[in-house]
Amino acid sequence: MVMDQILRSKPFHLDDESIQWVKKTYASMTLDEKIGQLFCPIVFSSDESELQELVKTKHVGGVLYREGPGVSIRENYKILQDASRIPLLTAANLEHGGNGAVAEGTFFGKQMLVAATDKPERAYDLGYISCSEGASVGVNWSFAPVVDIDYNFHNPITNVRTYGSDPDRVLTMGKAYIQGAKDAGVATSIKHFPGDGVDERDQHLVTTVNTMETDQWRATYGKVYKGLIDEGSLTLMAGHIAFPAYEKEISGEISGIIPGTLSKNILQNLLRDELGFNGMVVTDATPMVGFCAAMERRLSVPLSIEAGCDMFLFNKDLEEDIAFMTSGYEEGLLSEARLEEANIRILATKAAIGLHKKKENGSLVPPKEDLQIVGCDDFKAKAKACADEGVTLVKDTQKLLPLDPGKTPKVLLQILGDFPSNDRVYPYMEKALTDQGFSVTKYIPEDFSKPLDNVSTFKDKYDLVIYLANIETASNKTVSRLSWFTLFGLGNNMPWFVKEVPTLFISLGNPYHLMDAPMVPTFINGYCNSDYVMDAVIEKIMGDSAFKGHSPADPFCGLIDARF
Repeated sequence: MVMDQILRSKPFHLDDESIQWVKKTYASMTLDEKIGQLFCPIVFSSDESELQELVKTKHVGGVLYREGPGVSIRENYKILQDASRIPLLTAANLEHGGNGAVAEGTFFGKQMLVAATDKPERAYDLGYISCSEGASVGVNWSFAPVVDIDYNFHNPITNVRTYGSDPDRVLTMGKAYIQGAKDAGVATSIKHFPGDGVDERDQHLVTTVNTMETDQWRATYGKVYKGLIDEGSLTLMAGHIAFPAYEKEISGEISGIIPGTLSKNILQNLLRDELGFNGMVVTDATPMVGFCAAMERRLSVPLSIEAGCDMFLFNKDLEEDIAFMTSGYEEGLLSEARLEEANIRILATKAAIGLHKKKENGSLVPPKEDLQIVGCDDFKAKAKACADEGVTLVKDTQKLLPLDPGKTPKVLLQILGDFPSNDRVYPYMEKALTDQGFSVTKYIPEDFSKPLDNVSTFKDKYDLVIYLANIETASNKTVSRLSWFTLFGLGNNMPWFVKEVPTLFISLGNPYHLMDAPMVPTFINGYCNSDYVMDAVIEKIMGDSAFKGHSPADPFCGLIDARF
């Protein structure tokens, strides 16, 4: 009866045929298969025998590949699905485009760019395009949308991955993404419960803390999650995020900092009982320090499932983690009831997106012809429109724009940040400016043992300085701040010259750089470094297109000096 209630209720809504498949499949499973279904490892191999062994001997319930060439990713998924007795959930981080699954997929735009359009239809486009391109290679599970709320501009990991700091906008955009994913036939996983963006630290490096009081949480994160649960997201990703105020509300005290992935209070009382989530819960990546440092791994592996997670994401070592899960079951750390419930929800998720039927008719991985949708003209046009509508002029107090190569022909172009994408971004923008008629000089760090520019020589050399901040948010980067190449304030990297020469700052990543460069009088947020965004920036600074974006969070970081 309990099983039927799970399967018939939101978000699964399974019909009788699908319910029978879930029951029959579960009844046929060995203990090793039930344990194996709990795991979703990241896979790097393309060796056919290794892939077949993974599903035949480990019996994993899901897998994730990092983005790669569409043809090879598709072939790998076909090998895995053909070899697996139970169809696999195949995951990808489809947060900002199909390129999260397919290397040649559409880079639609970071979520904050989408939010800056203030158009939910662009969030729908993001969900539909990302998931359609992922589905073309066999992906059926999107680890998106990110529904964290970017309350703390110091946070180095939420940032442009979010829809901003307004819970209502986050909820609206999240709903639209989910609908787009549904229309593409892909399950979504809202993340990272109970909510990131308050702490300024990164779960990859530490168990982070949502420090909100429970009433405030319910009015913000709770509102978002309840709305998306009601919208019917099939799965939810639990983060390595502690919520001490809620722990105290339920237990009467705070006995320690425990991540949501290991907290019965957060997963059972809050998520299941209060918010009414009946779908499948997957942990965030378990090699993160935020999970590993909470307790001994031999305990945390089985206790994450016992606490209320249904699937265990990634591994320190798959064989060892399976052994920990098995011994935890044998020792009673993982109960029979929770093992069954987790498996039922995993199977129900698979049935809800029709994987059992696709397994029967051989369509779990689409034909090669479906790859034609990747990067198609329609998807590119929508990504271009999103960039046009999202790029945001934060301020232009010097009335610099639009630019005119006749007035400021000599440009010093400085790229900030040290990322591999610099090799793409800088030449792209340099060429675009040159094509507009500017003479562009690339900033080269000075040799401080040699004579440096004084004010007069600097003004003779340059009519305009353009900063190109390409500082991407990335795992294990504790800050996304500006660093200058300078000695005692000397050199031309740091903006000493803003009152001497017109200065323009273009951010293609972190939107909060006015924290470190408040003196720059003209500031643009592009939110990401896609070609579409760079093209839109050029069009707008040249006056060929109006700025249309609306800041989804405070780009002035609460600082009065940053506004001038």
